[in-house]
Amino acid sequence: MKTIPTLFLGSLLAAASAYAAEDKIIEHNSFMDHGDGHLMDMDGAMVMGQNKDTLAPGCDKVSEDVEITVHAGHKYAKNYPGTMFGFSEHEWKVKPCTRLTVHFINEDHVRHQWMMHGLPKFLYDKGMFHLEVTGPAKVSGTLILPAEDRTYLVHCDIAQHMEKGMKGQLIVGKGGTPFPSIPGLTDLAIPDNYGPPVAPAAPVAPAAPVADKPVPPPTAATPAPQDQPTSGGFILGVILGAFGTPFAISTYRQRFQGMSAGEVLHHLGHAGLGLVDRLLGFIAALTKGGK
Repeated sequence: MKTIPTLFLGSLLAAASAYAAEDKIIEHNSFMDHGDGHLMDMDGAMVMGQNKDTLAPGCDKVSEDVEITVHAGHKYAKNYPGTMFGFSEHEWKVKPCTRLTVHFINEDHVRHQWMMHGLPKFLYDKGMFHLEVTGPAKVSGTLILPAEDRTYLVHCDIAQHMEKGMKGQLIVGKGGTPFPSIPGLTDLAIPDNYGPPVAPAAPVAPAAPVADKPVPPPTAATPAPQDQPTSGGFILGVILGAFGTPFAISTYRQRFQGMSAGEVLHHLGHAGLGLVDRLLGFIAALTKGGK
């Protein structure tokens, strides 16, 4: 009965030992030199852009020797939501003309890279410095940086690794424009949005064009009233008045001859009242006829 627990424990220890041995970091330091700073081995490690001696224009000498160690792996993404892979650091600062040695340690069981872009091609054939290693392993490489103040992009070029968090920047001197979406350092180029989708607003129909109202031409000032032409009625009235007045004077002179002034006034008042009575009777007749 004691044999079964002993065998189980032995198998467990063996599996643990195998797993520990599997995670042991292997250091790659024996490379085949393919020229132009391109080093490779047959176990999945590569260095591109190795340069330990050639100075860039503007550099009289190496300003300083700097070594950095960068770890890469899934566990370095845990502090940055939305990422899957990461570097142990995402920003490095050095002086111009620095000779920089990078020790790159991959802690995952996949391939990772530490690539730096934008280097002058007359000094670095591909315009980049590149470290690559497969599985838990370490690879190191050295380059001499240019004299200009600039910020260089650093990332892993394996498909989707940069998009999932493996991105950083190397600042030389005063640096230049920072890169977006550096985990923990710069704002996202495209921020994540997990809120409810917003329905697009209904298109607004363009307003009908308003027809221009015709503007009346400017009117001249109202002319001063002018003398109206003499009408025919007015002329007839003048003629009748001219001929009728003497006749009326003659008639009423004969009628009022021999009367006193009071009698004349009494006669005229009586005639006027009669005329008013006739006018009122005429109006009353018209009113009854209208009903």
